[in-house]
Amino acid sequence: MLLTVADLAVARGGIALLEGVAFALAPGQALILRGPNGIGKTTLLRVIAGLQPALRGRVELPPEGAAYAGHADGLKATLTVAENLAFWARIYGQRDTAPAIAAMDLGALADRPAQNLSAGQKRRLGLARLLVTGRRLWLLDEPTVSLDAASVAMFAASVRAHLAAGGAALMATHIDLGLAEAATLDLARFRAKRSAPGRGDGFEDPFDGAFA
Repeated sequence: MLLTVADLAVARGGIALLEGVAFALAPGQALILRGPNGIGKTTLLRVIAGLQPALRGRVELPPEGAAYAGHADGLKATLTVAENLAFWARIYGQRDTAPAIAAMDLGALADRPAQNLSAGQKRRLGLARLLVTGRRLWLLDEPTVSLDAASVAMFAASVRAHLAAGGAALMATHIDLGLAEAATLDLARFRAKRSAPGRGDGFEDPFDGAFA
């Protein structure tokens, strides 16, 4: 297994959101998290990524950890598209960024500073970082925000290729990605009994675009 979650309970602001969450992902599998805003999708992903502690339960990740893509794109504004990807590739001991540039159709933008990209282009660049981490497990929080239909299809193709290569993906999204092979988990069944209505589980965090 690339990911095992057992009897996991998570909280935000001291309020329990989810409890008893349990599932596993094997190589080649994808799981989509569903549920209304505020139920705890972002919190669950952050706990699994190791960015905040769980109330209780167990999370088992690959030895190398996981690549986490949050709401923020985590880009260096003054670096070009190619430089941003090269930066992240070096961090993860990778060298070849060409496949990532091609997969997210960034070739024509390679020399453009990130600060001059549109919202959709920034998102594509942020997602391209996943392809240069070398991590087998992807944790994705609303990955298709700001993407048009063509870019959503491009991203789905990248996920499918990742699965075919023995990777796994856990995604929180309200969008139909066209991934028929992905299973779905409704988090409503794990809602904590004493949880209170929240403000939505997405919130600004300086490390939200970082990889675990």
